[in-house]
Amino acid sequence: MPLKHWPRSLLWRAFLLIATLMLVAVAAWLAIFREAEMEPRARMLAQTIASVSNLTRTALLAARPQHRIDVLAELSDTEGLHVYPADAGDKIEPPPPTALTRYLEQELHERLGPETRLAFVLNGEPGLFVSFRIFAGEEGNFWLALPRERLERRLPLYWLGWGAVVLLLALAGAWLIVFRITRPLKALEVAARELGAGRTPAPLVERGPDELVAVTHAFNQMSANLKQLEEDRQLLLAGISHDLRTPLTRLRMETELSVADAEARAGMEADIAEMDRTIGQFLDFARPQALEGKKKVPTDLATLLAEIAGRYGEKVQCRPASADFSLPAHPEPLRRAIVNLIENALRHAGLAAPVELELTREDGRIVIAVLDRGPGIVPAEAERLKQPFTRGEAARTGAGGAGLGLAIVERIARAHGGGLELLPRDGGGLTARIVLPVGCAN
Repeated sequence: MPLKHWPRSLLWRAFLLIATLMLVAVAAWLAIFREAEMEPRARMLAQTIASVSNLTRTALLAARPQHRIDVLAELSDTEGLHVYPADAGDKIEPPPPTALTRYLEQELHERLGPETRLAFVLNGEPGLFVSFRIFAGEEGNFWLALPRERLERRLPLYWLGWGAVVLLLALAGAWLIVFRITRPLKALEVAARELGAGRTPAPLVERGPDELVAVTHAFNQMSANLKQLEEDRQLLLAGISHDLRTPLTRLRMETELSVADAEARAGMEADIAEMDRTIGQFLDFARPQALEGKKKVPTDLATLLAEIAGRYGEKVQCRPASADFSLPAHPEPLRRAIVNLIENALRHAGLAAPVELELTREDGRIVIAVLDRGPGIVPAEAERLKQPFTRGEAARTGAGGAGLGLAIVERIARAHGGGLELLPRDGGGLTARIVLPVGCAN
């Protein structure tokens, strides 16, 4: 199950993994260092305690009985040492079972004897207490009290500061390394989005590790091949369309001059016109890619729709716009897309009811709708019908053409940052919608 707050970008994932690995490594090294220095530290501390105990015993034994109190006072004032007589009823609190105290007790037993005891609290008074014997008998047992600070090690604050500085520098270095590794991938992502949108990205710089250079080189080669393929396709379609229209023109003239039967002549002229429209669709299908790199101009869509509707007379009705519908666009390709939808509606819906044009705003988008009262389409076929060379003959019988009209409209709409929607119309028919973002960039 993926983590809810786990970052999605490779940059942050790699950085967090490296940072976590660094922190774990530092923590592990600190633990290893602490464990490694524990035994030498306990040995040195035990040697100090044993030396202090022996020196205290020697000083007390060498001093005259009437001067021993003065000796203890001197030790307390100068060294911070206190000596207490041991009693069988003393209440002691043993040290916590840490590695340091275990090592310390072992060393004290070896140096001062197995009967040596270590305590952190003696009769309610905290400190570091070590038992030792001055002379034989019960009265010869004493407690040597040392400051607890001799056992505890305090980490200097400036160490923490330097450690934080080193850690921040290490994290900054990790960020820089990850950023330099993922930067070509980010550029590759941007270029792939450009290629997916139908545009040709500039060649990427081929540098970095061998694997990234290989991927970048392969992408540049693929992009160049696709561009060449697109240019060849446009050239092929344009050449075929041009070569076919010349004999079609001669055939139309021969038909008008040679065919005497008016009905047969009209049928042949209709077939020639249909072939000419099909050739025109091939040319239009190759043309939307020419929009790349061209600057959009402010376009009043309401005026554009009214002008297009006026060419069709009563066959097309344009509903009046109730607001400003201006936006940056490519006017001629957009006109061609709207005309394609109108021709498609007239071809399939006939003249039973006029085709309607409508302009609306929805969620910050402008919608150009072409509505007809034809047989409509099955909603499940909407996406399929937008593919090139596809016709919905089962739903819209009598369809002619090459099946490129809706594909051309889709490509022009995408070149404007929008899309084409095919929806059932209330009461029967089809609603073809060109959806455009209001703030589409140049």
